[in-house]
Amino acid sequence: MAKPTIVNRMRVLILAAHPRTVQSIAQRAMSRALEGIAGVTLRDLYALYPDFNIHAETEQEILLAHDLIVLQHPFYWYSAPAIIKEWLDIVLEAGWAYGAGGTMLAGKYLMTAISTGGRADFYHAKGRNRFTIEDLLAPFNQTAHLCGMAYLAPFVVYAARKQSAGDLATAAESYRQLIEGFARGKIDPTEHLAAGYHLPDGFKRRHAL
Repeated sequence: MAKPTIVNRMRVLILAAHPRTVQSIAQRAMSRALEGIAGVTLRDLYALYPDFNIHAETEQEILLAHDLIVLQHPFYWYSAPAIIKEWLDIVLEAGWAYGAGGTMLAGKYLMTAISTGGRADFYHAKGRNRFTIEDLLAPFNQTAHLCGMAYLAPFVVYAARKQSAGDLATAAESYRQLIEGFARGKIDPTEHLAAGYHLPDGFKRRHAL
């Protein structure tokens, strides 16, 4: 049996954001599933910044030390909890992340890992929510492109609170396998680009061997 292809290992940063973690089901399961994976850093933004006083320089230094940035959060009002927006506003500065001279994130990867209240069939043109998950996550797609990053397909746990304990455990394990695959170089991230996503001009992989 042929051995799996090994690509470059990746340093993965998980930016978890749930304003009421103690009430969370899927998000806690997802975070716990990542425990003990070498090369994976998990940061709970609400725990770190309860006053929303985000330290741009600290976050920028951490970004530079990682290759794949994962925004992990519940899908609130077809978007992310407020601290994710604040983090983007404060940390991704003009001249650093985008714009003239803003190339510090170029060659890195961005991904979202979300849990929804609605079923998968709610998210399409004729469904209750009228748009696909990919459509609703378009601002993150464009953020990645503006910063010269590759945007990966989202990981989604649908109808999280309605899942059985067994199904939720299976979803969390799938999430672990995906993140661990990236971290260990067993999964090529360029094969997991979001549907229809085109890499920015001149995109170059730059993660560690």
